Amino acid sequence: MKFLSLFPRIIDGCHSQIDTKLVPLLVPAIQLDHISRYYTMGASSVRAVDDLSLVIAQNEFLALLGSSGSGKSTLLNLIGGLDRPTSGSIVSNGQNIATLSSLDLARYRRNTVGMIFQSFNLLTRMTLEENVELPLRLAEVDRAERSGRVGEALERVRLTHRLGHHPAELSGGEQQRVAIARALVNRPKILLADEPTGNLDSTTGEAILTLLQEQTKYGMTIVMVTHERPLAEKFADRLAIMGDGKLLSTSAAKGLAQ
Repeated sequence: MKFLSLFPRIIDGCHSQIDTKLVPLLVPAIQLDHISRYYTMGASSVRAVDDLSLVIAQNEFLALLGSSGSGKSTLLNLIGGLDRPTSGSIVSNGQNIATLSSLDLARYRRNTVGMIFQSFNLLTRMTLEENVELPLRLAEVDRAERSGRVGEALERVRLTHRLGHHPAELSGGEQQRVAIARALVNRPKILLADEPTGNLDSTTGEAILTLLQEQTKYGMTIVMVTHERPLAEKFADRLAIMGDGKLLSTSAAKGLAQ
């Protein structure tokens, strides 16, 4: 574990005993402070996320669990800058993204966050290489740099042998690995995954979570929404349970895969 159980106590005190080499790691990757997201539906208000506070450490793999409608995906969208909170702050990479302008929020999504979804969202007319390269083109990365970045991302998901193939020629697991490579190609600090194993069989799902777990070795923080508690307990560092928009509990995962 990445000193997760000690993290709040270290932050609250003992500053004089902290090794200065560890200070960057002790700064949270994400800090949610009394976040709420309400939606108005007719005469009623839906509290999708309700006064939630949570600290996520750098290099941590956090799994968000809860029943459908508990607020997991809404919270993930808030962290990813796809939605704005009704109230509260979300501090990521040293900035409160809840107060960013639309332009700065777009930069945050492009440069700081990578996202993986249950549906792979690959463009069928593009090759694997072109799908992975697309975020670099949108970010206006120099053409000379793109090939190396694409190769690096595909190497990390072990798909360099499939560069010229189209999505229809790949298995479901391979398509999700392409989606992971696409999320990695801009070298994000935070990787958000919404039910990444939902469309996969159990064996392929474990392989995908092994790939995600490996990304923490590159200094990446991962937040994953899932209904599959056994997989979360096996691969994540910590579990956060949500219900009715609230954070019900957090606990260390019991059976970390090594």
